[in-house]
Amino acid sequence: MSEPADRQPPGWLGPLLGRLDTARTEDFTQLRTPEQGGRESAVLVLLGEDAVTGPDVLVLQRAATLRNHAGQPAFPGGAADPEDADAAATALREANEEVGLDPTSVTVLAQLPRLWIPVSDFVVTPVLAWWHAPHPVDSREPAEVAHVARLPIAELVDPDNRVRVRHSSGWVGPAFSVRGMLVWGFTAGVLAALLDMGGWSRPWPRSRVIDLPPIGASPAPSAGTDEVDESALR
Repeated sequence: MSEPADRQPPGWLGPLLGRLDTARTEDFTQLRTPEQGGRESAVLVLLGEDAVTGPDVLVLQRAATLRNHAGQPAFPGGAADPEDADAAATALREANEEVGLDPTSVTVLAQLPRLWIPVSDFVVTPVLAWWHAPHPVDSREPAEVAHVARLPIAELVDPDNRVRVRHSSGWVGPAFSVRGMLVWGFTAGVLAALLDMGGWSRPWPRSRVIDLPPIGASPAPSAGTDEVDESALR
């Protein structure tokens, strides 16, 4: 059954949705997802559109006081509960708990390949969705979520806003410096892959590499990793 007209994704999403029919784990990460084990989780890659700034994606910034992933930008999401029907249910529940997202304002479009984060042994399913009825969102728990933002796609693909970051462990991966946020790690890797698949990416100087500021816990090699510090996988 097709979605009601007011929930249909816009035309600019067409190329991305068509490309996802053939998406593989290898399109997002160099790490192979184990066939067994790993804690199931999901994140919500929520695409919307603002009348002024155009297409965008919802991102939150984790509180600097957290034990793990402190200060890191991320998609809403978390570990699956036994009551969750599927990855989409997990992603929507977590987004509601973290930023107050109304699940009825969202149209789920696709579940992307499951991706493994070795350091935490999470197996993450990114859930792509269209925000057909946007509404104000904000942190529901300041001790966990410090900031919530809708980042315009036009600013994410601006070559001036794209870099690669290097961690002291030797991990190197894509990043975006947008609106005072440095988006890196798993979140930046998934974003970079989707921007390429959607045909939105613009050429940018990949030789631009900066050292990652020493914030929070060390990241896991994950989606979009250009180099992997093998010692981190042991």
